Amino acid sequence: MEPVWDVAVIGAGPAGLAAAHAAASQGARVVVLERAAHPRYKTCGGGLLGSSLRLSSERLAVPVRDTITDITFTLDGRRAFTRTSAGEPLLALVRRDDFDQAWCEAAVRAGATVRQHAQVRALTQDEHGVTVTLDGGATVTARVAIGADGSAGITSRHVGVVFEQQDLGLEVELAATRADRERWRGRVLLDWGPVPGSYGWVFPKDDELTVGVIMEKGRGADTKRYLRDFVERLGLAGRAVLRDSGHLTRCRAAASPVRHGRVLVAGDAAGLLEPWTREGISYALRSGTWAGRIAAGSEDLSAYDRIVAERLQPEMIAGRRLLGVFGRYPSMLHTAMSSALGWRAFTGFCRGEFSMAGALRRPAVQAALRLLGSRPAQVRRAADQRDGSG
Repeated sequence: MEPVWDVAVIGAGPAGLAAAHAAASQGARVVVLERAAHPRYKTCGGGLLGSSLRLSSERLAVPVRDTITDITFTLDGRRAFTRTSAGEPLLALVRRDDFDQAWCEAAVRAGATVRQHAQVRALTQDEHGVTVTLDGGATVTARVAIGADGSAGITSRHVGVVFEQQDLGLEVELAATRADRERWRGRVLLDWGPVPGSYGWVFPKDDELTVGVIMEKGRGADTKRYLRDFVERLGLAGRAVLRDSGHLTRCRAAASPVRHGRVLVAGDAAGLLEPWTREGISYALRSGTWAGRIAAGSEDLSAYDRIVAERLQPEMIAGRRLLGVFGRYPSMLHTAMSSALGWRAFTGFCRGEFSMAGALRRPAVQAALRLLGSRPAQVRRAADQRDGSG
């Protein structure tokens, strides 16, 4: 007979595996259902902020490919300058196949059962639990289910997540020459792109370079052109392409649910990511950990709704406002990174020590944003309705 589990986790990326680890560490009977098999490639820059590195390091040996102390900034290929961190590193870079595999092994050590090649087809629930139907008709029953199968997954639809912002990321993994490794070791490049809100990056990972760009959805041709021009401009057009992929990032609306009954969603499945940088790993690890702890230890599952609203939603609202400023004034942002104040804020963000929401509550920052025309969404909607432009 199929056992009845305390927690069924759907998806074995960072959010799902953090949830499984947290729940199993509290003694819950946990099963993880993953449609593919680890290790598997995942389109992702693979940059770990300080908060992600600290949370992961407490549970596993993080497979770091490079540690970043230098950031080069460019404005659509122009006005290049490089800043160096005088203190601890800014980022740790990982390959997602290595990183996810390490988290998978950690979840198993904590007591979770991981089932690979387990494609979920349907979810049903009642007041007692959740029934997960797999490809082929087999079922898994659990007291609580945690969805971590991405923004296009079945759990996101089941919960009714509403997405407000969608962006297309394109990425190539290039074989790095010896000269490339010397040139890029310890340094990443961030390029503020040609279309408002877009940017590109180069992340070194020992024998590979991850080169990517991101832009709002609906501009596929522009995004492809930006990536092609970006690679050529960097002198990397002749490198062997190891992988070429793309993905959509989807950011939730402020009022969107993160739970429906006994089904919680975390990470990308909940639309949890930073809207300006589109960084998602730190949101995945934090939301997954909270979901796992709450699912294992409490019948009050609404505690998960509250913790996301209190700890993540303010940062997302702030990030969306900063994205609006960045879209209008990329040159101003570029100049800010060369200033002591701008660089201190950026390094604080990378190390997980800087709160965007806290910064935006400062009177001087609020005044600057009003001057630049960035207002909170609810204020902007009210104004639009008044003048008939909404």
